[in-house]
Amino acid sequence: MSEQEEMGPSTASPVINLMATASGQGRVYQAGRDQTFHQAILQAEALRPVDQVVAPPHLVNVPAQAQVFVSRDRELAALDQGLAGTRAVVVVHGLGGIGKSTLAARYAAARAQAGINPVWWITADTPGAIEAGLAALAAGLQPELRAAAPLPVLAERATAWLAAHAGWLLVLDDVADPGDVRPLLERISAGQVLVTSRLAEGWHRLGANELRLDVLDEQEAIELLAGISADGQPSADGAAELVRELGYLPLAVKQAAAYLHQARLSPRAYLGLLREQPAVMYDRTARGADAERTIARIWRLTLDRLADTPSAGQLLRVLAWYGAEPLPRTLLDSPDTDTPDVRHALDELAAYNMITLDGAAVIVHPLVQAVVRSFPDLFPGADITNGLRRATELLDKAIPPVYAPVQWPIWRMLVPHIAALAQHAQPETDSNITAHLFNQTGLFFMSQGAFALSIRYHQRALTAYARILTSDHPDTLTSRNNLASAYQSAGDLGRAIPLFEATLAERERVLGADHPDALASRNNLASAYQSAGDLGRAIPLFEATLAERERVLGADHPGTLTSRNNLAYAYESAGDLGRAIPLFEATLAERERVLGADHPDTLASRNNLASAYQSAGDLGRAIPLYEQTLADRERVLGGDHPDTLASRNNLAYAYESAGDLRRAIPLYERTLAERERVLGADHPDTLTSRNNLAYAYRAAGDLGRAISLSERTLEDCERVLGIDHPDTLASRNNLAGAYMSAGDLGRAIPLYEQTLADMERVLGAGHPSTLTSRNNLAGAYMSAGDLGRAIPLYEQTLADAERVLGLDHPLTKAVQANLSSIG
Repeated sequence: MSEQEEMGPSTASPVINLMATASGQGRVYQAGRDQTFHQAILQAEALRPVDQVVAPPHLVNVPAQAQVFVSRDRELAALDQGLAGTRAVVVVHGLGGIGKSTLAARYAAARAQAGINPVWWITADTPGAIEAGLAALAAGLQPELRAAAPLPVLAERATAWLAAHAGWLLVLDDVADPGDVRPLLERISAGQVLVTSRLAEGWHRLGANELRLDVLDEQEAIELLAGISADGQPSADGAAELVRELGYLPLAVKQAAAYLHQARLSPRAYLGLLREQPAVMYDRTARGADAERTIARIWRLTLDRLADTPSAGQLLRVLAWYGAEPLPRTLLDSPDTDTPDVRHALDELAAYNMITLDGAAVIVHPLVQAVVRSFPDLFPGADITNGLRRATELLDKAIPPVYAPVQWPIWRMLVPHIAALAQHAQPETDSNITAHLFNQTGLFFMSQGAFALSIRYHQRALTAYARILTSDHPDTLTSRNNLASAYQSAGDLGRAIPLFEATLAERERVLGADHPDALASRNNLASAYQSAGDLGRAIPLFEATLAERERVLGADHPGTLTSRNNLAYAYESAGDLGRAIPLFEATLAERERVLGADHPDTLASRNNLASAYQSAGDLGRAIPLYEQTLADRERVLGGDHPDTLASRNNLAYAYESAGDLRRAIPLYERTLAERERVLGADHPDTLTSRNNLAYAYRAAGDLGRAISLSERTLEDCERVLGIDHPDTLASRNNLAGAYMSAGDLGRAIPLYEQTLADMERVLGAGHPSTLTSRNNLAGAYMSAGDLGRAIPLYEQTLADAERVLGLDHPLTKAVQANLSSIG
């Protein structure tokens, strides 16, 4: 597995105010393969405000309608009444299989025929499925966005479009938890939303009208059975007894009727089979147990009938491990698969209504999947374990490269099915292939800034690798490194550092101290120490790693050049610009010679050197070098590449440092808009851009926009990253600074105090960010005229800064100047 470990300096803001700024490659990851970035570039017209986006005619994706639909006239009328008005929400709830989705589809199709547009259907059984459905709506509204923006961006654009328009109908089918749709419904002030769910509780909190859907009456159930199984004759022998046995549940009646039609059985003969072999109660939550038991009895007979088509049983065993979302049929076309046999199996399964073939996709009802996963003896020769193994293999072969934005649409289609497999497969059944699949999925979520999901998948992968390959296998050690990187990205250094330390020790023991992976671990641990503000351990370890790489790999090896860059960055973090700048300059010259002027690592070195010049106050050299780097990255990597967006952010910060807010603010605004489009509104880099723009507004004296944006940024950081993430703490500090600039010391001082307490608890009393926070609080006390608290706090901060950072560090000098100004 290859190592990606380029680091760059984070350009610090003025001492009195923390300011998170993306710069270079400040994170260190080890991934399973080399990473190549590609991104489509959109025309400006595609990014027009959503209120100017007009829905294309007939934007409707309602599932195909069954040919037989019984009455439900009262329920349809109730939906008409409940969804009247400018903005209305109706929740249809009832037992699984009772016909909620069928009723919703019939109503939606009628509204589409009446001219409502768009009418959009979303399978909403998980938050991820809701996001995917909204993203598909955005792509339907603007097809040019389909492959050019990540899932969160598309979902947010669709939500904004719904909030800006009226006259549409949105169906959220099979919602598992009212909380999953709350954020969406709270954004919408017009339009109609129809929700189906098994849950009968919690909907009143969302201001929704409720419609409880009951089972069919006997005559309706007989008509439904006859309409599907025969020629519409309701007097078939045993029909009344059969529908009574089925509990008048529409889905059970439909499934039984399809079996009768296919097998040419009478209802009484089917009833006899049903009573001879009743299915055991399917093991699920008590809420859905009765419905599932009835459905399981029907489906057991249908699935047993498919034993005559072995390939159908084998395929259904595979499909049972995926999600309920549409599955691309191409996933089933593997080189070692008999394609005609798969097609025949799909046709047979569709004939019994066990699956739905919808164009190029296969859809399987989750209850069908549950039954197939639960009964080992359903299909002779089609083992459940083999189905899981094959399902995993097909997904692992289908996943694309992790970090290529052009492949994100494929990841979006596959992630719900990976999530379903992870949910239903027990960890002890995970194979080496499963571990690889989950490792890559963890890396994908890390690239998307979804750190909690990244950690979850990396933990699962590591557990599997350790069990299958032993704890000291090289792949296990790489998995451990990736989990540590996910912890570090999430700001959880308390778990990241010990895991990096353990991985380093194991790699040195198993592979040897000079192995490239051991050297990578040493570098990564140094980076984690630096993130924790422990430069006393970071710098010596960076120095040792560089010496070892020069000895083992050679002075010109890319890994050696990376170590040189990282050491320069550590020197800069320690305020030792006298060593940082010459080392950055030497690294840039060597990369230009070894890798070429346009290599991404060379461009990173150029960016990092510009940052060091800026830290030294040499804006005359920093700004032209930033401008050159940005132009080169736009030419080499493209305007939407994350590194290009970082260069744009850094150049804006340099303009701001030079007092040129006329150029800084528009560039910050453009960078924020592009990061929202390319990376998503919740990506950490986007949150950083929002923070930086708020700070620029504050510098320009526009405190109204500065405070509003700072408050929003803090709220988003707490929601996305957690209340203790370093970026969240920086955002809290910046909001306090905005309050102080507005003269609102009543809000500024308590927030500074809270931030300092949190930083001491999370980062430690000697972390540079903690020292900066202490300095800021002392400044607030001084502004309030409270010198009795300001002076001792300045003195404590100065002593700690001299001890931790040294006499020549910029922060130490700033605190000294602040203290001297009082005397």
